[in-house]
Amino acid sequence: MKFSIGGPLKFAFRPWVEGLENIPAEGPAILASNHLSFSDSFFLPAVLDRKVTFIAKAEYFTSPGVKGKLTAAFFKGVGQLPVDRSGARGAGDAAVRSGIDVIKRGELFGIYPEGTRSPDGRLYRGRTGGLARVALATGAPVIPIAMIDTEKIQPPGKILPKLMRPGIRIGEPLDFSRYHGMESDRFILRSVTDEVMYEIMKLSGQEYVDVYATAAKRRIADAEKAARQAGRDGAAAGPDGKAE
Repeated sequence: MKFSIGGPLKFAFRPWVEGLENIPAEGPAILASNHLSFSDSFFLPAVLDRKVTFIAKAEYFTSPGVKGKLTAAFFKGVGQLPVDRSGARGAGDAAVRSGIDVIKRGELFGIYPEGTRSPDGRLYRGRTGGLARVALATGAPVIPIAMIDTEKIQPPGKILPKLMRPGIRIGEPLDFSRYHGMESDRFILRSVTDEVMYEIMKLSGQEYVDVYATAAKRRIADAEKAARQAGRDGAAAGPDGKAE
C-alpha cells in the first residue's frame, strides 16, 4: 500500500527533497521530524525507498464498523504502528518499546519529538520520553528531518487539500552512541533531545519556542474559550451594556 499511496502523492503534490542521500540504504535509523500536519506521516514515506514505521494511537486500529476497518487498513498500509496509551506512563513507554522493536529489526523508525502537531507552525520543545530513550537504548543513529509547508496543504477547517509543493529536508545522521545505555539519565536525555531539535530548527527555519506544544495548545484553547464566553456575555448584556 505504501507504493500505491506514495505514487499518487508524489504525482499530485510533487514534493521536493534535499538530503535524500542521508537515509541509509540498509540498517536501522531513527527519523526525527518536526510535525506540522497530519500528512507528514504520508509525505515522508512517499519519497523514501525504504519502509518507515511511525506510531499512532491504538484507537485508529480498533474503531468498530466499516469505517473503522477501512481506517485500520489504511494506517497499517502506510506503516503506522498501534500504541496502547494505557498504563502508568501511557504512550511514552509504549512508544519506546515499539521503537526499540523496529530498530532491532533493522528498520527505520519515525518519530515526532514534539509529541503532537505544532498549533501555529513554530517548533516546540522536544519531549525526552521517546526519541532519546530509543536512541540511547539501541545506539541507532538519529536523522533530523524538516517538513516544509505541509500545514498549508490542508489547514484546519478545510476539507479539500490545496495542490502545492511541500518540502522535505533531511539532515546528516547524529551519533549518540557515546551515551549508549544511559537512557535513565534525565540530563543526558534532555541534552540529546535538545541537540536533535536544534538540528531540526536549522533545517526547517522555524521559530523555536521553549515550551511543549501540548501546553501551547491548552493556552490557545483556553484563550478561544474565554473569547467565546466574553462574546456570549456581551450579547446577553445588550447594546446598552445592561443585562437583557
